[in-house]
Amino acid sequence: MERLLQRLDAIGAELARRGDAIALLGLGSVGVDTHRLDEHSDLDFFVIVEEAALPGYLESIDWLEAVHPVAYSFRNTADGRKALFADGIYCEYAVFSVARVAGIPFSPGRIVWQRADAPPGLEVPRTPAPAPDRDSAQFHVDEALTQLYVGLQRELRGERLSALRLIQVHAVDRAVRLLALQRPDAPQQDPFALERGVERRFAAEELPLAELVQGYERNRESALALLAWLEAHGDVHEALAAEIRRLAAA
Repeated sequence: MERLLQRLDAIGAELARRGDAIALLGLGSVGVDTHRLDEHSDLDFFVIVEEAALPGYLESIDWLEAVHPVAYSFRNTADGRKALFADGIYCEYAVFSVARVAGIPFSPGRIVWQRADAPPGLEVPRTPAPAPDRDSAQFHVDEALTQLYVGLQRELRGERLSALRLIQVHAVDRAVRLLALQRPDAPQQDPFALERGVERRFAAEELPLAELVQGYERNRESALALLAWLEAHGDVHEALAAEIRRLAAA
């Protein structure tokens, strides 16, 4: 765990040496949530550089390799890369200018290193994450029910993978969001990834994931388990519930 923070510090030292970098922000478990850092964590960070230096930092990984040999990397977004160091440390990063980082939403980070003339507050997002269009308990119940209904239709058509995604992923996401509304004392780990840390947020008795996510061969059973869970946690339309049970039995 300590080697992750040491590697991030080493990246900061290399950026300081180069002169065209402005700041290094640690995110997630190497940011403000270092209490979550464990042997399975990786490095998530933002590099803030001068506008003219952006292409070089995005196209080349020489600045990473100056810290430690890189075994593998690829550019996965317009702004970032994923990389695996030769010693097994994995990282995901993005490179921005000061102007660009001000226009994107992200979770607050931690200043690992910054140039003396860096503008203050780079670690604090200036653009908030967009709020969901609808975020009521009834919306999530109804959305989950319709995902179950359509998913079972796909199951009956033989589109089992599509059915799995609707029943065991999208509908379960709605259940997680519903429970989060009912349990505001359980803060979300990552506002951009609903499923992160859900097992720590909710006990198995509250959210029985082993019953709701039973796998490729058990879409019907998973749908019925989630339907029962929804009936215990919200206002379920009787006609739609009956139709879901009919499809699961077909």
